[in-house]
Amino acid sequence: MTDADGEAIEDRVGEALREAEATVAVAESCTGGLIGSLLTDVPGSSDYFDRSLVTYSYDAKRDLLAVAREALDDHGAVSDPVARQMARGVRDTADADWGVATTGVAGPTGGTEETPVGTAYVAVAYAAPWGSGESRTTVERYEFEGDRTEVKARIARQALADLLDAVENW
Repeated sequence: MTDADGEAIEDRVGEALREAEATVAVAESCTGGLIGSLLTDVPGSSDYFDRSLVTYSYDAKRDLLAVAREALDDHGAVSDPVARQMARGVRDTADADWGVATTGVAGPTGGTEETPVGTAYVAVAYAAPWGSGESRTTVERYEFEGDRTEVKARIARQALADLLDAVENW
């Protein structure tokens, strides 16, 4: 995903985070580490990138991100509540300014009528200064076309685009 000048989304995210003097941590399920890989493709990304946790299983989501068992039981891993908790969990455990999370169905199997293959939730969580009451989290639901590899790449780039939008506009 490049802009009109051909600049890659990961470069744009890096510039925005550097300008804001902010850090990011990522919790990935369906993207399996692609977001972390894209972020670290940028030279000097250690200025703003803290970590990427691949929390593919329910146990990993609970253990590493403190996603509530009830959220997983009631909504399943591919859901708004779980994506929201993942983004907040990675933001807070890393003590980063921003947390990003992805959870979805990359396919080719695993989809349902309600959650077809290609469905993903992307969450972005911001940690405002303590006591300000301005921390917030957004979650967007997307549906992408393509084979498994294409869907994963589209979700990863969408997550970076959502992060960029948040960093530039919140």
